[in-house]
Amino acid sequence: MESLLRGLLGMVSILAVCYALSSNRRQIDWKLAGVGLLLQLILALSVLYVPIVGLLFEWAGRAFVKLMDFTHEGLVFLLGPYAERANGFSFLLHSLPIVIFFSALVSLFYHWGIIQRVVGFFSWVLRRFMKISGAEGLIAAGNIFMGMTESPVLIKNYLPRMNRSEIFLVMVSGMGTIAGSVMGTYIGMLGGDNPAEKVMFAKHLLSASVMAAPGAIVIAKMLCPQTEAITDDKTVTMEKSNEQTTALGALATGTTTGVKLMVNIAAMLLVFIGIVALVNYISSDLIGHYTGINQWITDFTGGKSNGLTFQFIVGIILAPFMWLTGVPVEDITVVGSLLGQKTILNEFVAYAQMEQWKSAGLFVYEKSMIMSTYILCGFANISSIGILLGGMSVLAPEKKDMIIRSGFPAMIGGALVSILSATVIGMIMG
Repeated sequence: MESLLRGLLGMVSILAVCYALSSNRRQIDWKLAGVGLLLQLILALSVLYVPIVGLLFEWAGRAFVKLMDFTHEGLVFLLGPYAERANGFSFLLHSLPIVIFFSALVSLFYHWGIIQRVVGFFSWVLRRFMKISGAEGLIAAGNIFMGMTESPVLIKNYLPRMNRSEIFLVMVSGMGTIAGSVMGTYIGMLGGDNPAEKVMFAKHLLSASVMAAPGAIVIAKMLCPQTEAITDDKTVTMEKSNEQTTALGALATGTTTGVKLMVNIAAMLLVFIGIVALVNYISSDLIGHYTGINQWITDFTGGKSNGLTFQFIVGIILAPFMWLTGVPVEDITVVGSLLGQKTILNEFVAYAQMEQWKSAGLFVYEKSMIMSTYILCGFANISSIGILLGGMSVLAPEKKDMIIRSGFPAMIGGALVSILSATVIGMIMG
């Protein structure tokens, strides 16, 4: 009962934040918000308590895990004995290469038309129940599988004609979801060598991606309500970019994109983790050590935190908000810290930290780990603002000023999307 009440309180708090930050509170469509939340609740209940739906997500998770095993075969050929984790785990060698393989597969599935059919189905559901335009339905559904810079290409010919609310939804959808090409990496990071854990995290990552679609519409339409008439074109079709005439061409293009993405992720992790180490040296090794704060923090947290670190500071700041969303009290600082790291740095750093803390036994409850999986499942961070602005400004130069002004609010909206999904799933888990 307590979990249900705290979950409801968390949902109300998130909606209250959206109301307070809304650009036009009088124009908020509360019916749309209610339908979106109902869809999220139905999805969460189905995944957790409807056997056939839970099995479908579990089978999909097992499929992801099996595909990751195929990546390992390629690594064995390239690296020989160094591909085995028994020789020591390397994020660069054992996690990041999955990005290349999944990127190639996404490109191939797109070439065969599989992604278009699946996206079309989700788009129809969202348009049918939430009364949004065809282009908005496509972009919200497309972000379940594609990244925030790739998905706008699906509707590139419609972007110049979209109004402010519609453009904002495009941006929030991108910030509030992850790309299918990187999902395998997250599964590998969190599941490690445990097949059962891999399937569990795959199931919840897939669920988080699907739940984010209606959640993004709710958050975006509250923060930036629709004030202009919807020009709904039911004939909206997905646009193609760099269309390949053969399956081999699609695989080659996807592989090249995956290599670029892998290098970019590796570079960001190197820099951001180094920055965290620098901040921790100043705050913990210098300030905390010479003032005695480190020892007090260690005693106060029972050894969960070893000083005045960046992770401890953001955890304390966000702990009250994590309590509102229903995270067990014993884990609110841990989960709050992960959210802070994801927002200030990126989700890769946060997932890597989550894996370390999971292995170290810092989570008291499994529920906290599952809620963290949902909270971190999105691209909403400061660096993503520049990435999204750069990509969309090229596709719709006429809307450049509007896109730039919407950058920071879209990041906040994207973060709220992930938090909303975590709140719903945590409330139902009990």
